[in-house]
Amino acid sequence: MDPLTYRDAGVNIDAGDEAARRIAVLARRTVRPEVIGGIGAFAGFVRVPEGLTEPVLVSSTDGVGSKLKVAFLADRHDTVGIDLVAMGVNDLLVHGAAPLYFLDYIGIARLDPARVETIVTGVVEGCQRAGCALIGGETAELPDLYAAGEYDLAGFAVGVVERRALIDGRRVAAGDRILGLASSGLHANGYALARRIVFDVLGLTVEDPLPGTGRTVAQELLEPTRIYARAVQALLRAADVHAMAHITGGGLPGNLPRVLPEDCGAVLRRQAWPVPAVFETLRRAGGIGDAEMFRTFNMGLGYAVIVPPAEVERARQALAQAGERVFEVGEVVRGPRAVELA
Repeated sequence: MDPLTYRDAGVNIDAGDEAARRIAVLARRTVRPEVIGGIGAFAGFVRVPEGLTEPVLVSSTDGVGSKLKVAFLADRHDTVGIDLVAMGVNDLLVHGAAPLYFLDYIGIARLDPARVETIVTGVVEGCQRAGCALIGGETAELPDLYAAGEYDLAGFAVGVVERRALIDGRRVAAGDRILGLASSGLHANGYALARRIVFDVLGLTVEDPLPGTGRTVAQELLEPTRIYARAVQALLRAADVHAMAHITGGGLPGNLPRVLPEDCGAVLRRQAWPVPAVFETLRRAGGIGDAEMFRTFNMGLGYAVIVPPAEVERARQALAQAGERVFEVGEVVRGPRAVELA
């Protein structure tokens, strides 16, 4: 019997080395002045930005979830990396932090350097949109864990904010106004239900048109999550912000209360913003009730901002000038810490 090798067991070290080389080339596009060295060491090195007197590092980790299943079906892997960055970076923004650096993890069945390069191209695009540096990560070939052609993604984002500028919702008060920023669609939440409806109930393939949207299933379901970094940074320079929320799993009812005081709730006017067609398609096809729709999907709002009444116009203008579609969707009221849809 010939001696066994790691490749015989399903792991190709040469492919891993080639993938690492390609990633290092891509990561150079995201370098910030604070980054020390490049990819290749056992860890990444980043200085705290200059000019801060009491810097606080703000960290978040997340994945893309079963949206990846759609990428596998469509054999399209260039956008899920944007989702990965967005899910971590948008969480940092909520607390007033500027994204600083990002790390990724790719666990994959078979290490194809070209596919990994495509995935990381999306990560790099996300980092560029967010203004943060990709300083490293890990790629693991795990044929015993993943089905052929499949992979999983995880990301780790770190931002920085002055302690005095940290936003935690403490200043939220009854009468404050709630602004909603338009989402780009489903973002990366609710895909277990969305896939069930699209592929099982409607019986569609990724190449088929998705009713009501004017797009194919792949185009609509793989639309990447919007990254709000540059708009939020412009907002914070222009207006006094009491709180913000990233609208992810749990929707508006699950995420807005996370930044409200115990004695405050939120009333949202459902007619105050347009709901993208994809949500109505899913609602009708799945026979889904309103409460389930709102706690599963973002319903067209990917991010929320809470400001005092005097700051509404300044906030709206700053966000609009940064390219966001902004809607005044409700207000904070005294009462239980919950969301009422009016």
